[in-house]
Amino acid sequence: MKSIILILLTSFSTFCSYAQSPRIFNSQLESVTVYSLGAELNHKAKVSLPAGTSEIVLANVANTVDESSIQISVPSNVTILSTSFSRDFLKNENKSPAYIKVEDSLQFIKRELNKLENKRVVEENLLVLLDKNQAIGGSNTGVNVAELMKVADYYKNKQLELRNNIFNLKEAEALQQKRIARMQRQLQELSLDKSGTSGQIILQLMASTATNADLSVSYLTPSAAWIAFYDLRAENTTTPLKIVYKANVTQSTGLDWKKVRLSLSTGNPSQNGTAPLLSAWFLQFGEPEYAYRNKKLVYQNRIQSMAMPAPEVKEEVLSLMAKKSNGLAVQQNENMLNAIFDIEIPYDIASNSKPHSVILKEFSQPAAFKYYSVPKMDGDAFLMAEITNYDKLNLLPGEANIIFENSYVGKSFINPNATTDTLNLSMGRDKKITIKREKIAEQTGVKFIGNSKKQTFTYEIRLRNGKKEAVDLLLKDQYPVSTDKDMEVELLNAGGASVNKETGVLTWKLKLKPGATENIRISYSVKYPKDKNILNLQ
Repeated sequence: MKSIILILLTSFSTFCSYAQSPRIFNSQLESVTVYSLGAELNHKAKVSLPAGTSEIVLANVANTVDESSIQISVPSNVTILSTSFSRDFLKNENKSPAYIKVEDSLQFIKRELNKLENKRVVEENLLVLLDKNQAIGGSNTGVNVAELMKVADYYKNKQLELRNNIFNLKEAEALQQKRIARMQRQLQELSLDKSGTSGQIILQLMASTATNADLSVSYLTPSAAWIAFYDLRAENTTTPLKIVYKANVTQSTGLDWKKVRLSLSTGNPSQNGTAPLLSAWFLQFGEPEYAYRNKKLVYQNRIQSMAMPAPEVKEEVLSLMAKKSNGLAVQQNENMLNAIFDIEIPYDIASNSKPHSVILKEFSQPAAFKYYSVPKMDGDAFLMAEITNYDKLNLLPGEANIIFENSYVGKSFINPNATTDTLNLSMGRDKKITIKREKIAEQTGVKFIGNSKKQTFTYEIRLRNGKKEAVDLLLKDQYPVSTDKDMEVELLNAGGASVNKETGVLTWKLKLKPGATENIRISYSVKYPKDKNILNLQ
């Protein structure tokens, strides 16, 4: 009997332990690695575990988590039985403290507006009632002058009072409506802040003995990203180009990142890493088009299902290159697949989807400067910086601010994915170099020769260097290329340019002295049947 009671008590104790609510422990965000799309968050948590099986909840994690990426590090005397993720619905969904404050103020103003509207309606009803009851005495009763004047003054004063009240109330309503509109716009802005929404990781653990354990937690979330942008600075065309490599980091994980160790990776963990495999390509005779399409789709699906995943490859770090250029505390690690920038200064980044600027590197790069112009398309000269060996800079595509001769001149775009050995960076327009392209009317015209029509075009390009130093200018223009045997195109004057006869592109490599001017003329003719028209001839 005693043994039965002992078994029942043990079973009851075990049931009670499972029936108890899981204990909640806060996790502390330690470091974040942000990818081009997504981020890896790393937390620490201190938990107390009883002997046996228990369930705990790690709070204060991101609001969206790839569950398959969750990694938990526990002491050797603790075993993980299961892991799951859920949203924390006990918090105000998508409402940050700032949002709640503005929302409360908005509700108050709406109540005040409702009171004003009620007062106005009452005043308007009184005015209607007053207008309907202006008859004085009965139809058979006369009214003396004194009574008439007295009643007239009353109606006059009362109507004036009511109408003034209505006017003032309408003004007050309009003011409140403007305040409501401003607050609604502010709420729309604050709705991007996801700090009011977080997630939690639920763990089933088994400990051999009661213990206080330090847990390490990491996972991937899609709610963060970074893009590259740059500052390109050049004092003049004889000094090296200064490139400031920056990052715009955004996140909406529901957690404000405060004093975290931040790393930025050029990789993308969400991209499929499975290498494709080819299967045999079997030919077969064709069938009706509809059936062939169906078979083609089935065949493609079959190939896809036969593709086997490539063996897992761990990114082994090949070289570590620690840099502190111009005082920047950034360490750049390069591995087989991507580059990682470790920011040594802790960063604060709010969960509001707004870009937060982070400086990665600053370096000076030797560059060959030259000017480039296509006056047929654009009348300005563009300063170009040519950089070689740019693959060592680990640049990503991104927008660039251009500062030349200590003045902001505009924006450009860096595309390091070019297949050439030289990276051309546009440094913007230089208004000190003037270029004009005009048609010379007296040398442009039409002649009829038998059944043919011959049009001649002559253009003059005038250039002036208004700078204090000589400049190298790459100038381009063009003449048309025939696409029909009935069209005869003749280049009459190339103006000293090198000619690409296949494309019709004319190229000049000019060196303009300070204050110098130069004129270039080009001329070409097009002969074709007079009963035909060429729409894009100019």
